[in-house]
Amino acid sequence: MTQPSNQVKEWEQRRYEANRYYQQGKFQESLELAAENLHLARAIPDRAREGHTLNDIGLAHLGCWELQTALECFHQALLVAVELDNATAKATAFSNLGSTYSRLGQFSQALDYFDQAAEIFRQLEDTQGEVSTLNDVALIYTKLGEPKRALLLHHQILAMRRSLGDFSGEATTLNGIGFAYSTLGQFEKALQFLQDALPIQRAVKNLIGEATTLNNIASIYSDIGQPQQALLLYHQVLLTRQALGDRSGEATTLNNIGYTYSNLGQHRQALKFYKKAITIHRELGDRLGKISTLLNMGSLYATTKRKKLARSCYQNAQELAGQIEYEPLLEKVQLFMNSL
Repeated sequence: MTQPSNQVKEWEQRRYEANRYYQQGKFQESLELAAENLHLARAIPDRAREGHTLNDIGLAHLGCWELQTALECFHQALLVAVELDNATAKATAFSNLGSTYSRLGQFSQALDYFDQAAEIFRQLEDTQGEVSTLNDVALIYTKLGEPKRALLLHHQILAMRRSLGDFSGEATTLNGIGFAYSTLGQFEKALQFLQDALPIQRAVKNLIGEATTLNNIASIYSDIGQPQQALLLYHQVLLTRQALGDRSGEATTLNNIGYTYSNLGQHRQALKFYKKAITIHRELGDRLGKISTLLNMGSLYATTKRKKLARSCYQNAQELAGQIEYEPLLEKVQLFMNSL
């Protein structure tokens, strides 16, 4: 009896460490510990712990943008949850599958999994799980160009997170609200929410969240005609994201720096940053990010009367948008094609 008890204790301790690394954005370290834990869960043997560990491994792979591997882990975790008839584990696996399909740009599939997760969390009266899942749904709406729909959901989530006393989650939602308002061009409102998010993110030491919020603030400076201020902030954010190994965030900031230089008429400098962003988007398989950068590059080529290169960028973007299967995105890309 003592041996399994010691093994369970070891599993719990290692999982705590792995989660700590995950929260700090150290996904590779988290992955190594979680992989060791999977062997231990199977040695005990303990199917429930095996399922938890498969989710942990999937999340670490998701953090590293190893999306196909993450999907495999979450599908395995779901099988264990179904076998054990564990509703919480099922909802967790559904939510994680939603996050992965969202990153793959397969939004209808992502929303389907999120809906299933939210419904189970609701039945279990697990408000924390439900709110976290709804937050992901709201972010998809903003990404898909439906910020008003996102805002309705975000404001509900904010009230729920405040009632739970979930400060870290509150900051994430404040950032989401700010991002949605900036997409609507309501920059003053957007800044207010983003600046409310910052002190909370600093207090809970959420470095990735803080970098995301600062990036969004810089984008507003760029949009309201303060490009130099935007560039100062973007370059700080870029260093932070590189230090954290946040490749997706790094690509976003590189694209934004390129866009700001393009607005300043510094086209050669803009292209340099766009090309770096494209390289990372390609490595990660981030279709949405790549589409955004390709459209920006195409616009720059169009402005500088290089129509052939512009058309090539737009056609690449159109091909990727076709894979995402979202009509408004295809229409947006078509508008760029038509502008030539």
